[in-house]
Amino acid sequence: MSKQHLSPVWARAFDIDVERGEGIYLFDKQGTRYMDFTSGIGVTNTGHAHPRIVRAIQEQAARLIHGQIGTVTAEKVLELTDELLTICPPPLDTFFFSNSGAEAVEAAVKLAKQATGRTNVITFEGSFHGRTHLAMAMTQSKTSYRLKYQPLPSGIFVAPYAHCYHCPIAKRAMTDAQRAALSGSCPNDGGKCCGYAPEQVRWLLKTQTAPAETAAIIVEPVLGEGGYVVPPASFLQELRAICDEHGVLLIFDEVQTGFGRTGKFFALEHFGVVPDILVMAKGLASGMPLSGIAARRELMEKWTPGSHGGTYGPNVVSAAAAVETIRVMKEECIPENAAARGKQLLAGLRALQKDFPSLGDVRGLGCMVATEFVDAQGNPDKALTKQVVQRCAERNLLLLTCGAYENVIRWIPPLVVTEAQINEALHIFAAALDEVA
Repeated sequence: MSKQHLSPVWARAFDIDVERGEGIYLFDKQGTRYMDFTSGIGVTNTGHAHPRIVRAIQEQAARLIHGQIGTVTAEKVLELTDELLTICPPPLDTFFFSNSGAEAVEAAVKLAKQATGRTNVITFEGSFHGRTHLAMAMTQSKTSYRLKYQPLPSGIFVAPYAHCYHCPIAKRAMTDAQRAALSGSCPNDGGKCCGYAPEQVRWLLKTQTAPAETAAIIVEPVLGEGGYVVPPASFLQELRAICDEHGVLLIFDEVQTGFGRTGKFFALEHFGVVPDILVMAKGLASGMPLSGIAARRELMEKWTPGSHGGTYGPNVVSAAAAVETIRVMKEECIPENAAARGKQLLAGLRALQKDFPSLGDVRGLGCMVATEFVDAQGNPDKALTKQVVQRCAERNLLLLTCGAYENVIRWIPPLVVTEAQINEALHIFAAALDEVA
């Protein structure tokens, strides 16, 4: 077998020919075991090949592989809506399913446009919403995702995200010592946003897109590809207030943050904010392709029947995997483990930060953690970041980077990771830092 017939468009982080996975581990054809702290980019939250989920997939595949929802209704799809009702905020009681995160984002925006009769969307710097044309137009995390694809769909307006480590107002108010001590939390008392980011949204509504033509604000409650940034709760609460004031719909893109990743089933639970539309994918079906959106019934009823759909979503085998994923997460207390292991990981990384000045910021929520690398002048250090990832991979720990400058390492282990495995990963990371810093 040869890779020469695979398109080179896929950027490959590692040259590993994987044969199987188990728990947090991947095994190559030679039997080498790797700690997979990438989780397929935040997908395999229940670990690789969880026995219960494998069994659910096998049993459903033996009964029915595809039942197109415009033609028939499969029992597992209805079971999935029942399970989702137990973990979604109560107002969000009606669901639409598709295959990928980008498709779900597109569906959310199409719903918002039809329901409001408005055309424009506000998104945020550093955001990632997908690679289809509309989702790409809303993605602001890297120019490489947009290069040579423009012009993209219009009606997209961009505001700053509440990134306290890089906030111009917060930085101006801090001494060098305070800036060095800042680790993923806002310097203001009580973790409140200084107001810069939400004020820029209000400014946008005054200068570029009038409320009467703005259908939705779409935001990641924790920034993903843009750098794993946890905003102050007041930022998201202020967005909710702005939307309520102007009749704009608030969309939370929880493609990466959902299904236990941040220590809760959904990141919104940390912030006390309920969106009008909730977007989900990645961890929903433990690796099977499935995504969805949730909204109030009265909002969904404004969506014209037949104006949106798809052939495969929801695939019934993927639905079976999702049903079992939610049940496994509840019964095995996986979000709770993610919260505990995330605290352990953050504590270990912050201890290393004291010895390695190149670790400019350590931040995160649950098992969605970032280490941002900077040089002696505080500028992004992509080269050092890449070296650390390479040295970790040589020690069989797989990590990925993110951020516009590619100077952030993201820690996204499967949520079944143990205390001992986190300690082992920290030991490997420390050895890599010793070698290259």
